Amino acid sequence: MKTKQDKKRDNQMRRRMSSCIICMFILVVLIFGELFWLQVVRRADMNAMADAQSEESREITSPRGTILDRDGRVLAISEMAKSLYADPTMINRSPAEMAHLLAPYLSISESQIQERLQRDTAFVWLDRKMDHDKYEAVAELIKDQKLQGLRFNNESHRFYPNGTMAAQLIGFVGENDRGLDGIEMVLDKEIKGDVERYQLLTDSHNIPILDSALEKILPNKERSVQLTIDSTIQYVAEQGLDGIMKRNHPSGAAVIVMNPKTGEILAMASRPNFDPNDYGKGNQEAYKNRAVVNLYEPGSTFKPIMAAAALASGKWDVNRVYHDVGYIDIDDRTIHNWDDAGMGNVTLKEIIKFSINTAMAYIGMQMGGKIETEYAHRFGFGQPTGIELPGEGSGILFDADSMSKIDEAIMAIGQGNAVTPLQMVQAFGAIANGGHMMKPFVIKEIDNPDGSIYKKAEPVEVGQPISPEISQTISKIMAEEIASGGGQNAKVDGYAFCGKTGTAQRLNAEGTGYAENQYIGSFVGFGPLEDPQYVVLIVVDNPSGVYYGAQVAAPVFKEMMTQIVRIKGLRPTEATSLAGLPQKADTKAKPARVIPDIKRSDAGVLVPSFLGWDNREVNDWLDRAGLGFVPNGAGHAVYQNPPAGTYVPDGSDVQVTFLQ
Repeated sequence: MKTKQDKKRDNQMRRRMSSCIICMFILVVLIFGELFWLQVVRRADMNAMADAQSEESREITSPRGTILDRDGRVLAISEMAKSLYADPTMINRSPAEMAHLLAPYLSISESQIQERLQRDTAFVWLDRKMDHDKYEAVAELIKDQKLQGLRFNNESHRFYPNGTMAAQLIGFVGENDRGLDGIEMVLDKEIKGDVERYQLLTDSHNIPILDSALEKILPNKERSVQLTIDSTIQYVAEQGLDGIMKRNHPSGAAVIVMNPKTGEILAMASRPNFDPNDYGKGNQEAYKNRAVVNLYEPGSTFKPIMAAAALASGKWDVNRVYHDVGYIDIDDRTIHNWDDAGMGNVTLKEIIKFSINTAMAYIGMQMGGKIETEYAHRFGFGQPTGIELPGEGSGILFDADSMSKIDEAIMAIGQGNAVTPLQMVQAFGAIANGGHMMKPFVIKEIDNPDGSIYKKAEPVEVGQPISPEISQTISKIMAEEIASGGGQNAKVDGYAFCGKTGTAQRLNAEGTGYAENQYIGSFVGFGPLEDPQYVVLIVVDNPSGVYYGAQVAAPVFKEMMTQIVRIKGLRPTEATSLAGLPQKADTKAKPARVIPDIKRSDAGVLVPSFLGWDNREVNDWLDRAGLGFVPNGAGHAVYQNPPAGTYVPDGSDVQVTFLQ
């Protein structure tokens, strides 16, 4: 039997147990209440907090579409490159120390690295799209030095395997994968890579978990672009421009090669140049596609266009004779021939072949401003060609309703109007292609990732400014210019090509007048005559020293086409018949001139005018002067290269053309 004291102890024990049970119950209620609050009421907030602590948002860009030439050779391609970033809150060295370790391998300075690592943020870029060698070096550095807070991310990197080749045409891409010029800009929407966002699990140090597995995920491919460019011809054209820059030191130069039958641009290049792999080292002059955007006065290269217009309009014919005395007075101005000499009675063949300014000025006035500008528009001048490249110019033509006689005269000799190189190629493409003018284009095809065609370009005829007969007549005259006229420096052995040289004053920067003592030398040619495959224009802007198109541009045409016809397997032809053209009207032989003394200076020997001299007189003088003699034809001199008044180095060759 329990005593009173035992009962008292039992009651105390029960009270204590009851208190413990109540406390435990209250504690359990509180715990379950907190769990309910966190798991149910605040579930969304807690999930977001957990994600923020264990996941990191990353972006991956699919590679930009590949750009190819007409034969499938790669011109631009994207590859995955490593980019280095840092979490300044997680680095285990001081910003200064870490910057000192990384500086030798990164593209920014040590001070810039330190500044970024001191920022109050959890993410900063340190280097984008690193070279593979630099990436490996930094990765090894991180491993050896046990650096924390540094990680790499995959990014799409644009690569141009041919370096500077066709740089202005292709363009380049900025760090945000945005096309900034050329084809890269024009087709940015079609070939730009997609940006995909994904969540990456990270540990407590913000280091991705299973990162190596994620790196094996390949992004989607994009559309590819095939251009009309022929890499072989492009390479030859680039070599030609490099030679011009080395020899003549011009402000710039441009070349275009086009198929006249289709309008396909086979080559297009400009100088100065830049490397799109390192476009930041370029400048505005290097980025400029001079072949498309530059305006210039064409000079004598415009004469075949105006001659074709005169024939087509019926204002002139191939048998009509003009008596050239070396100058022509128009209103208050006098137009001279380039050598101030007259050639007597001449037909259209001699007018173009020897680039007679006086005769072409007269023909221009016979046509009148309305006919001149009408045919200029028919040949595509005064409006863009519509090629798929940025910044194309429209050119400048006279207002036909306000043209004076002098305007009509100078338009016929290639002055007073401004054109683009691309317009000139399109216009001469019509002469080469039987009068049918094709629209120039450079994008041949755009293909989907599965190989199917997304868009394909077809040749487009944009007009027929002249008949096939007039086209043939002008072509044969231009073939004679290369064979025995002012374009002999462009002659390709074994082939009959057509061409025209040009020299014009350079427009000033404001476009309101001419720059003093600055010129543009050019040459336009096409062929072979029997079946024209190529139209070529070479424009040399403000060369140093000699500036005539016959000397700075025509030889480059010869160099280019000599290589191209061999590479492309075009068989040499026998001497092409130029029959059917009216022969030069009979003229009296010009009397021999007083033989001038030989004048020398530090620049060499001063070449006199040989016009009117016979072969023996020219040979004797050049022999005494220590210069070489390259004669063409027989009779009396009608053309010479270099021109009169030019100083040439001792031992140089002088070409002189003679006619009976």
